[in-house]
Amino acid sequence: MKSVKTIVFQLVMALAATASMVNVSLAGAKDDPVLTMLQFDQLEVRDGEDENPLVLEGQGWIGQDLNKFWLKADVERDDGKTKEAELQALYSKGVAPYWDFQVGIRRDFQPTPTRNWAVIGFQGLAPYFFEVDTALFIGESGRTALRVEAEYELLFTQRLILTPEIEVNLYGKNDEDLGIGSGLSDIEAGLRLRYEIRREFAPYIGINWNKSFGNTADFAREEGEDTDDLQWVIGIRAWF
Repeated sequence: MKSVKTIVFQLVMALAATASMVNVSLAGAKDDPVLTMLQFDQLEVRDGEDENPLVLEGQGWIGQDLNKFWLKADVERDDGKTKEAELQALYSKGVAPYWDFQVGIRRDFQPTPTRNWAVIGFQGLAPYFFEVDTALFIGESGRTALRVEAEYELLFTQRLILTPEIEVNLYGKNDEDLGIGSGLSDIEAGLRLRYEIRREFAPYIGINWNKSFGNTADFAREEGEDTDDLQWVIGIRAWF
C-alpha cells in the first residue's frame, strides 16, 4: 500500500519540479503559465461498527489553463491491510468555462484480482456551485462502470465550511470475483465540517454513510458482510 501512495506523491512532485524549470519567457508563457496542484480531499479515519479504516482520496495536476495532466488516487486501509487502491492517470482538456473533458486510464490495485479501465469523463462546476466529477469506465471482458460524484460547500464563515457530498457507482455486468453486481451497485454520502486554519490546511469532522444495492448487496450478504454502514470521521483536507 505504501508503494501506491509513494508513487502518486513522487509522480506529482516530479511533475511539479519539472514545471518549475520551464522557461516562462517562452512566447505566450506569461499569459498561460505552467501551474501545479496537489490536493488531499480526504485524509481521514472512520469509526464504524466493525472497522476503523484509514482513507485517502487525493488528486493532483500539472499543466496550463486548457491542458492538464491529472492523477487521482483513492486508497482505503484497515488493520494494516489495503482493502481498496485505485489510481487514475488522465489528460484533461478545458471545453467550456469551469468544465474539463478527461480521458485516460484507471488501475485498481486492490481488491484482487486487479482491474484495468479506460476512462472518459467530465469534471467541473455545475450551476449553483456544485462540484461534479463524472466518469465512464470501460474495462476488460466487456466490463463497464459509471461513477458520478458531487459536492457542495456551505460557508458558515470564511473559515468554517460544511461540505455535503455523494458518490454513486453503477456497473454494466456482475463481477463475482470482486463482489460487484450489475446496475446500481452502491451509494456513498458524507457530511464534513472543516475549519480552515489556513486555506491550504483544514481539519474536519463528520459522518459518512454507504449502502450496497442489488446484486452487490446480495454478494455482501453471502459473505456475511453488512450492506450499509454509518461511520464517524475525523481527518484533514490540504492542498499545495
